[in-house]
Order: sequence, then structure tokens, then C-alpha cells
Amino acid sequence: RFLAFGAMLLTVLSCMCASLLVSVGGGKVPEAEVQIEVLHRPFLCHRKSKYGDILLVHHDGYFENGTMFHSSRAEGDKQAMWFTLGIREAIKGWDKGLQDMCSGEKRKLVVPPALAYGKEGRGKIPPESTLTFVVEVLEIRNGPRSHESFQEMDLNDDWRLSRDEVKVYLRKEFERHGYPPNDTLHDNMVKDIFDKEDDNKDGFISSREFTYKHDEL
Repeated sequence: RFLAFGAMLLTVLSCMCASLLVSVGGGKVPEAEVQIEVLHRPFLCHRKSKYGDILLVHHDGYFENGTMFHSSRAEGDKQAMWFTLGIREAIKGWDKGLQDMCSGEKRKLVVPPALAYGKEGRGKIPPESTLTFVVEVLEIRNGPRSHESFQEMDLNDDWRLSRDEVKVYLRKEFERHGYPPNDTLHDNMVKDIFDKEDDNKDGFISSREFTYKHDEL
């Protein structure tokens, strides 16, 4: 499944926001956390999962009373599923709890409602449900880039991305995903993106720098 660059940029936001504290009534309240238990880790680990990677996983889901509500091995086509870590293709609890995993590793995640399906619930999941998942990572791949998304960002069709073009795209993506505008955060993200992507440090991200780098952001 090929991802738009906007989705990849949002992984930067996820990484930055994961460490932020929300100010409430003059105090600071930490975000809800996922309880993680490693059930199995292979002796050899050649790479660990990070935001932007595509993971192939099998998973079982349980309610607090131990009742199973889903099993990828027993339901549907009984196939493992691919998803991209860090861009909300799955619940927030997975984005947080499946980082730094090896291929062949299995974890148990206890996910609070705020990082699962919240006050609304979903399908057979009641509102305010704490859920437990047993997740096994079978394979980890780099997340690919889309040439079409580069063209969408390249407003003047000069085959390179300026800081202003990236910032315009970020603002649009924030608005599309319901985030409020934040120029300071956008400027910081643009700086981080160019630090990582602008290999020759000419102040632009060329189509080649964009297309052939798969493990940044």
C-alpha cells in the first residue's frame, strides 16, 4: 500500500506530539499510556520498527473480562494484516505500543480507551473500553514514497521542493486532519524535514532526494 507524502509528514507530528504534555487548569497532565509486555523476542534482531514502517502483523483482541472480540488467525481470510506505523491507520495504542519491535517479536498491549476507541466505541467495542491485544510482528518494511504526492507539493513545477512549498502542504494536511494551525510547529517540522531530506544542503528537496529516501520522517 503506497502512502502519500502528507501521511509520512504526519508521522513527524506524531513523534513530536508524543512527548508533549497537555495543560489543564494550570497543571500538566500526561497522556494516557499503553502497558507493554514482551511475550517473545527473537535472539537476533536486524532492525526495529519505527514510525513510517509498514508492519505485517497477526493479532488477537480481548475485552477486560478476557473475552476475545477478534482474531486475525480465526476470522475473515485468516491472513495477517499490513499497516503503517505512526500515521493512525490503526488505533493510537498500536502506534505507541508497537515501536522498536523486531520481526518475530510478540507483545501484549493493554490499551486505555483514550488510545483505543474512546467515548464512541466502534462496532462490537463498547464506549470507554480498555482493550488487550496480543500482537506478533511477522515482517517490517520501509514505507514507500509516492511520486504523485511530490508533484502535488511542487507548486511551481520546478522538480524541487522549497521550504515554503513544504510548509503550505503541511498547513493543508493539518487542516484536512482537523489539527489547528500552528506556525511555530510547522516551522520546526520544516526544519526537521530539510535537515533529514536535503542531502546536498542546497535549500531544496529534489525529486531524487524525495523519491529514493524511504526511512526518514
